[in-house]
Amino acid sequence: MTDIDAVPCNQLLAALPAGALPALLHGGALGWMSLNAGDTLHEQGRRIEQVYFPVDAVIAFMAVASQRMTLEVGLVGDEGLAGIAVALGCMMSPVHAVVRRSGMALRMPADAFRLTLEQHAELEQAVARHAHGLMVQANQAAFCSHFHLLEARLARSLLMMRDRVQSNALHLTHEVLGLALGVRRVGITKAATSLQQRGLISYSRGEIRILDRKGLEGASCGCYALVKKLAEE
Repeated sequence: MTDIDAVPCNQLLAALPAGALPALLHGGALGWMSLNAGDTLHEQGRRIEQVYFPVDAVIAFMAVASQRMTLEVGLVGDEGLAGIAVALGCMMSPVHAVVRRSGMALRMPADAFRLTLEQHAELEQAVARHAHGLMVQANQAAFCSHFHLLEARLARSLLMMRDRVQSNALHLTHEVLGLALGVRRVGITKAATSLQQRGLISYSRGEIRILDRKGLEGASCGCYALVKKLAEE
């Protein structure tokens, strides 16, 4: 895909001045690619070779201690990027970046991204604000995992995903949610069953539907509202 008008664009790239985005596309520094759910884009502790700007894909950032010890510390859709460390002067990824929802993205080599930031202050400022938002997400994820009940944490996670896909229908297995929240699948099953019994969601075989968004916000911990508020300021 090469036509910038073919699909909605990433919000960070939209901060570029007129003409800059087509120039990056036509010059080959920026290219379209399809991301598949489950793909690993960056590995924790490994060099970042490419940065990714989701368009309709969703990317999760995972802190990983082992295959059985993980925690989702960030989630981005078309408002952000994967590879923010490059903008901060570090080429090593502090997290696993995993595709949570399949879709299109724009990809740029890390060195080209650094050069583009130097050339376009508008993009540099937008990326700096996004970096702050990701720090807020990571801080609240750590706090939330220690102090809040799993049911409230699950509600928060579903709402965050819903905000990025703009749909009440979510494809999320209990295994994926367990990895995201750092708990066993049985814990997710119990928390999801409770939310379903309250009429807030329905779920079956990895398909979750939010039935009552306001009610789910009420069931969520305060971390969801705080992260959303800070992201919008």
